[in-house]
Amino acid sequence: MNELIKIAASGLRARRGRALLSALGIAIGAAAMVGVLGISASSQAGVLAQIDELGTNLLTARQGQNYVGEKARLPAVAPGMVARIPSVTAVTSVARLAAHVYRNDHIPAIHTGGLTVEVAEPSLLSTLGGALRAGQFLSGDLPEVVLGASAAANLGIDRIYPGERVWLGDHWFYVKGILQPLALAPELDGAALVGPAAARRLLGHDGTLTAIYLRSDPERTAAVQALLARTVNPNRPSEVSLSRPSDALVARAVAKTAFAGLFLGLGALTLVVGGVGVANIMVIAVLERRSEIGLRRALGATRGQIRVQFIAEATLLSGAGGLAGCCAGALVALVYGVARGWAVVVPLPALGGALGASLAIGAVAGLLPAIRAARQDPTTALRTA
Repeated sequence: MNELIKIAASGLRARRGRALLSALGIAIGAAAMVGVLGISASSQAGVLAQIDELGTNLLTARQGQNYVGEKARLPAVAPGMVARIPSVTAVTSVARLAAHVYRNDHIPAIHTGGLTVEVAEPSLLSTLGGALRAGQFLSGDLPEVVLGASAAANLGIDRIYPGERVWLGDHWFYVKGILQPLALAPELDGAALVGPAAARRLLGHDGTLTAIYLRSDPERTAAVQALLARTVNPNRPSEVSLSRPSDALVARAVAKTAFAGLFLGLGALTLVVGGVGVANIMVIAVLERRSEIGLRRALGATRGQIRVQFIAEATLLSGAGGLAGCCAGALVALVYGVARGWAVVVPLPALGGALGASLAIGAVAGLLPAIRAARQDPTTALRTA
């Protein structure tokens, strides 16, 4: 076996430039497969770690639709009723207002920037597992506002200066804080949050709720979800829309893998194209090395040994390209994962599969040229060389 590898390697070293170009196609395909699978696995690991950190026990009850297709009302007393469910550990709510928020009072009213105004309870941040990027959260009844991450960026506010304020509902509200993005409630990233007292006094809030967020005992989350709609609106439970935000995170991670499958297919196609390139170079090698084949046959080499030699060369060429591609793909996954702050995961089956596919394609690509080489008559090969 060692002797066979040496002979195959010597045949490739004689035409290094051509061999490198042929191996490049295999390397690109293997790198694409390993890189895509590594990035996909790292992305999923990052999402799962985020879910584990934020918890899967958050449930959301939102306004559904009534029998005429209009948005239903969530009763103002619903959070108190939900809090009485034995397995519920925390409850908070938000209410969307018809008001809008602007950087100042000179902005035309039509230029809302898609930002919303939400009435938020002081317990919102702890219930959602959120964090502040700057300042403090709502705590009193003053005209103060906390901006979601996207809302702050839209308004051009990246830090809080003394006296920083925004024009909200025909009143000046002082900016008290800026939130980090809320993974479990991304709809609030583009919102300006105000306290209930200020909303009632200045913005005409009537107590109607938009959504209720609650945390439950992780072992009892499914049971709480089964009771939630009837608890929020006992008379019309069908008008309550329920969801578990962590499921949305998982769905997004699964959606990303669909694109991974596309790129994986492209990587496999590249491997096949690389295999065609290897087959071409081996055919040319057989034509160029007729004298060598004839000499080996004249010295006693059998047809089988000639076949094995050329198959070994093609397999070695593809294997080298596949190994280089696996290393490159793993490096791409490593750099991308570190840049995104993910736990880097490169599945061993991806490495083994890419390398195995490279070797298999190389063996198949070298089969026909090897058969042609073995069929050559040694006398004719030496005479026409």
